[in-house]
Amino acid sequence: MQDWNRQIIEQFRANGGKIEGQTEGQGMLLLTTTGAKTGKQHTTPLACIADDDRFIVIASYAGAPHNPAWYHNLLAHPEVQVETGTETVKMTATVATGAERERLWAKMLQVYPGFAEYQRKTTRQIPVVILHR
Repeated sequence: MQDWNRQIIEQFRANGGKIEGQTEGQGMLLLTTTGAKTGKQHTTPLACIADDDRFIVIASYAGAPHNPAWYHNLLAHPEVQVETGTETVKMTATVATGAERERLWAKMLQVYPGFAEYQRKTTRQIPVVILHR
């Protein structure tokens, strides 16, 4: 997985945020978090959608029984760095809850229906994360 992520990150940065095989309407960003235990910076490519001036990402981990490391990192350190296209900005991450989570989950499924399969594979509720300036 690390090799795949590294290749995507390199391609993203070399091509102004464009990734081979990415279809129209689907977005991707690079999320850099601070390690909850190590304090080191970690960058992860993530599918995203825009919601007004915010970005929405899903901590699916392909339906694994536990959340991805980047999610634990942003809970410990919600100040993150986000790369979109050629822009890099500091943002704050919050976890959506209640009706807002449901609205954003449904909006994400319109673009990325595969997340529904990931939810079926796990007993945990997959977190919806809001990235805002």
